[in-house]
This record gives sequence, C-alpha cells and structure tokens, in this order.
Amino acid sequence: MLDVDKIRKDFPILDTQVYGKPLVYLDNAATTQKPKAVVEAEVAEYYSCNANVHRGVHFLSEKATELMENARETVRSFIGANKTEEIIFTRGTTEGINLVAFSLGELIWEEYEKSFSPRTKLVCITHVSNVLGTVNPVEKMVAFAHSQGALVLVDGAQSVPHMKVNVKEIDCDFFVFSGHKVYGPTGIGILYGKEHIMESLPPYQGGGEMISSVSWEKTVYERLPYRFEAGTPNYVAACALKVALDYVSHLGMDNIAAWEHELGEYARQRLSAIPHMRIFGQATRRESVVSFLVGDIHHLDMGTLLDRLGIAVRTG
Repeated sequence: MLDVDKIRKDFPILDTQVYGKPLVYLDNAATTQKPKAVVEAEVAEYYSCNANVHRGVHFLSEKATELMENARETVRSFIGANKTEEIIFTRGTTEGINLVAFSLGELIWEEYEKSFSPRTKLVCITHVSNVLGTVNPVEKMVAFAHSQGALVLVDGAQSVPHMKVNVKEIDCDFFVFSGHKVYGPTGIGILYGKEHIMESLPPYQGGGEMISSVSWEKTVYERLPYRFEAGTPNYVAACALKVALDYVSHLGMDNIAAWEHELGEYARQRLSAIPHMRIFGQATRRESVVSFLVGDIHHLDMGTLLDRLGIAVRTG
C-alpha cells in the first residue's frame, strides 16, 4: 500500500491554509498539483542546460535535446506505444485533438453506433468521463469503429493519471493526454498516433525544425515525430513531464488505482448518508469521480460554501 503521509510531503501546496482551514484539494480532473521533483526538474533544466533543441551543435543544445528525447521514450513506454516516432509533444489534449481533426477532416458527434456511415472518417471517444467517472469500453468501441472503416481517437486525459494504459491493447489510431493532469507541468501534452497513419498526414503547422529542406521547387518535411512539432517546443516541460511519469510509475499505477477506488467508495458511502443527497452515475466500471447535488442547493453556492471550509471542488 501507499505511504500516504510520506507522499503528501512531496506536495508542499497541500500545507496551504484556505480561509484559516487546511486545504483539501479535490479538483484533480481540472488539474493536478505538482510534486517537488517535477518543479525542481524544471528549475534545474533552466539553470543547467537551457537551449533550443534539435538545431544546435553546442553542448547545451545537445544536452537539452537528449533530455527531451529521453522524455519521449518515457512517454512511449508509459502508454505502451511501439516507437518514439509515434509520440508527438503538444500543448495538451486539446491541441492533440485539433491536430488530428484538422489533418483528417470532420468529426462526427452523434450517438455512437447510429452515427456511422460511409462518410464517417474519425471517431473521438473519451476513455474516462470527468463528470461521472464512467470507464468506457474503448477496446470494444475501437473494434466496432474499425469494422466500419473509421479511425479512432481516444481522449485519455482522465485515464492516464488513474490507470495503466496500453495503446497497443486498445488498438486506437490516436491517443491524447495532458501533462498537467498527471502531476506534470501545464502547456505540455502528448499525441500518440500509429506510425503509418501519421506518415500519411500533412503537417498541422509550419516553421522551425519541422522542415528538412526548402527550395524553389519543393519543401521536404522532417521525419516523424518532428514534422508535427513546429517551432520551439516546450522542451523544459517535456523533461518535467518525464519526471512526473517516473514519479507515478515509482508509486505504481496499480497502487494508485486501488487507493483511489477505496477513497471513491468511501466518499460515496459517506455522501449517501447525507439527507437529500443525489449522487449521479452508477456505472459498474468507474473511476474515483463523484458528482452530486444536495437538495435544491445551487452548485455554485455549494462550491462556495465548501471553499470557505478549505475544500476545492469543481462546480458546474
């Protein structure tokens, strides 16, 4: 089991007082707090090897490039991808989805099975709901979409922090997640894409290191993954993301999942005892997200009341 008291010491912000009350942070679906190791990794890189990556021949640039590519390998291993060429650094989940959407075409947002037609090119599904905690059967959904000739993008922003993910087992064509929701920095995210598909897509943006050569006759784009990382990447955040993934790997994803499941069930049990409590979402397979209303109390009023008690929750 996890040593929770020891782990709490890795997150100094949890010592914060809010309106004279100890902070209870429950808004992880929006963003997670950062352990000291992640913040220290960012500071260390800025102080020791801050230089643009992939384009310099001097020591600092080569060191920064090495750190970023090591981070890419960590991400590859963490989500079970075949090659580092399939790992694209983005600003977050949203940019990853937009990259795929703009490169392929129109998204279909209707009821899942009924939406398929010969025109369906891409299906975008959420791995875990950030409202109800429902874990969708993505393997089954991906298989059905493939049988209809469609590609599939899985939004893993809420699954990667809470469970083991293996993109090969899911067999999705694309998978996206954000660094800041798995204890990493803001402004960094990951797009995984199957190599043969990514090679067939035109670049999403132009400029910087994504171009191999330019002449009057033609432009030759860089090989994967660099052709989709235009301009100066957030290489410092990429390296800090590596530290964040190493951190949760050290704790053990199975340990994290078990502890969160225990906390989630405990929360539901205690909340159910409150008069006029309404808890939403009763899926058999779910993560530790609890959505609720108490009587006719408006959610903003409840959120404000809890905030005055030092408890941070998501409302809306």
